[in-house]
Amino acid sequence: MTSPLRLSTVILPVHRWNEGGRALWQRAEELGFHAAYTYDHLAWRTFRDGPWFGAVPTLTAAAAATDRLRLGTLVTSPNFRHPVTLAKELITLDDISDGRVTLGIGAGGNGFDATTLLKGDEEPWTPRERADRFGEFVPLLDRLLREPAGTTHEGRFYSAHEARNVPGCVQRPRLPFAVAATGPRGLRLAAEYGQAWVTTGDPKLFETGTPEQSVDAVAGQLTKLGKACSEAGRDASELDRILLTGFTPDFNPALPAPRRGRPLDSLEAFVDFAGRYAELGFTEIVVHWPIDDSVFAADRAVFESIATEAASRLR
Repeated sequence: MTSPLRLSTVILPVHRWNEGGRALWQRAEELGFHAAYTYDHLAWRTFRDGPWFGAVPTLTAAAAATDRLRLGTLVTSPNFRHPVTLAKELITLDDISDGRVTLGIGAGGNGFDATTLLKGDEEPWTPRERADRFGEFVPLLDRLLREPAGTTHEGRFYSAHEARNVPGCVQRPRLPFAVAATGPRGLRLAAEYGQAWVTTGDPKLFETGTPEQSVDAVAGQLTKLGKACSEAGRDASELDRILLTGFTPDFNPALPAPRRGRPLDSLEAFVDFAGRYAELGFTEIVVHWPIDDSVFAADRAVFESIATEAASRLR
């Protein structure tokens, strides 16, 4: 490992703030998590018909309720965001948190984010269209956050006319980007603009793969990231490498459990799981805060033991 492995968590925005939501973010800080992220979606999968709150207001409230915890999105996408308005929200959040924000950002995918704003017979963007928009979105957002005095841009998808973001970010030259990508175009953006790279593994392996195949697939992604960095004239070791867990075969209850059990079954099982990715050079592993009766259900006591003890076991 090039640096100590950090543990972080994702708290989905499904909790009313005054009915337990605030307490979760404060507990994440008490447990010593490096960061707590939330999803930036309009709705998500099986949670569609229940409470689901906005990411930026949630993170703003979390910033006011905590002191040390880093905060961020995993991930924001162009599906329903515009770089000009997003930049304004981000500099505000960065100011309120006193420089504790990381923007996780990706190209987006299918689902409610892709369809909620469609008119009539409009079709969702194809993967190529999402990649095209992402390729314009990230550089423009980078400029907006670095050039508070005014940014003008006329692009294929986005425009900005003397957009001002004074006084700019607390973090200089701007808050960090954690770019989620596995394809060549996204990896190039990570290499050029990212301070971190994010993966969930290979989604094709979740249904039928093995933990060993997952590790091999992620190793292949890292090789491609290294190539993209080399082509961009950048040392790949400059990027943090973040694994968002929950989407590799280790977590699929329909598949045989790994030798030591599923990663959140015990501290030992998690250390075994995380150790394999730490050996690949990952600097941060993110686990979902348990939600009862969902795909993210987990024993709270085990989860807290992982939060407080796993990092020291992985050094």
